[in-house]
Formats: sequence, C-alpha cells, structure tokens
Amino acid sequence: MYDLLFHHIGSKILLDGAGKEFLKTMFIPKKLRKKQYLLQEGEQGKYMAFVNKGCLRSYSIDEEGREHIVQFAIEEWWIGDMYSFLTGEPSDYNIDALEDAELLMIDRKAQNSILEHLPAYEKYLRILLENNYVATRRRLNNMMAKTAEEKYLDFIKQYPHITQRVPQHMVASYLGITPETLSRARKQRLTGK
Repeated sequence: MYDLLFHHIGSKILLDGAGKEFLKTMFIPKKLRKKQYLLQEGEQGKYMAFVNKGCLRSYSIDEEGREHIVQFAIEEWWIGDMYSFLTGEPSDYNIDALEDAELLMIDRKAQNSILEHLPAYEKYLRILLENNYVATRRRLNNMMAKTAEEKYLDFIKQYPHITQRVPQHMVASYLGITPETLSRARKQRLTGK
C-alpha cells in the first residue's frame, strides 16, 4: 500500500528504512468508491491525500449549478484543499472519486510530526509546492491567452493519461470552455480545419 508513496517521496529525497517505517505510522489508508466524496464544500479540509490508485477531481459549483473543475488527481498525485488544510476555514471545493480509489491521508498534526522527525521531508514538500506553483502559473497563462484548441492540445500533451480516464465534459470544465467548444477543438485537431 505504501510502495508508490515511498517511490514518489524517494524520487525527491533520500528515504531510508526507518523513515519509511515512521511514515507508515503517519498516513491513514482510505478507500473511496466511484462518486464518493473525500471532501464537500463547507467542510474543513482536514487532510491532504496521496492517490495510490484511482482518479479524483476537485471542483466548485457556481450559483447556476455549473461545475468548475480545478484539479484532477491520478496515481502518485496529491489532492486536497490546501487553503482549508492550512487555515482551518471551510472549503469552497468538493472532491470526489471518478474511479474507485485508494488513498493515503495525512492531517496537519501528522505532517508537522513528520517535519520534526524527518527534516528532509521539508525539501520534499518544497519541491511539491514549487511544482504546483509552476503548473498553476502555466494554467493561468493558458486560460488567459490561448484558444480553446491550444488549451486542449496543451492538456492532452501534458496529461495524456487523464484524457483516457475522464469524460470530455469534465475536460471542458477543467479548461474553462463549453463541451461544444471542446468538441469543435477536437474536431479541428483531427481534421486540421
């Protein structure tokens, strides 16, 4: 259950056997069925979750009932509402499973304990935050400056595994375009017109 997590952490910092054993005591395994919530809007985001298996999404719903997907998460990715996790404020997001999922969850107290006992873990978290910043900045630039077709092409280039696992209307929501616009962009890509 922990091998993928150890591989992910070990790809960024040195993690010995004692460190692995300690980490096992800090994470809480959790299984979600497809369509089951990890977090609902208004709840406090008490956990960050490492995806061991499955696919999840984080999204908000506007006053007109439209979903706005902000993140997908597949194996070896983290998901949660970091703002709510850090501040204790209610979340603005829902997180649910698009497939049956196996997660490793960590709360704030356990994370702080890891930072005390495994100082290198701070480097791991810093690398994750830096990567998140770069991805968020790239996404923001794409949203403001690119056409629907360019957004879609960037998405399938950057996340080819996700396009095979989520419905196209969810990809459209993530890209900030309508399903019809995505359909046209996909058609343009295929026909070159």
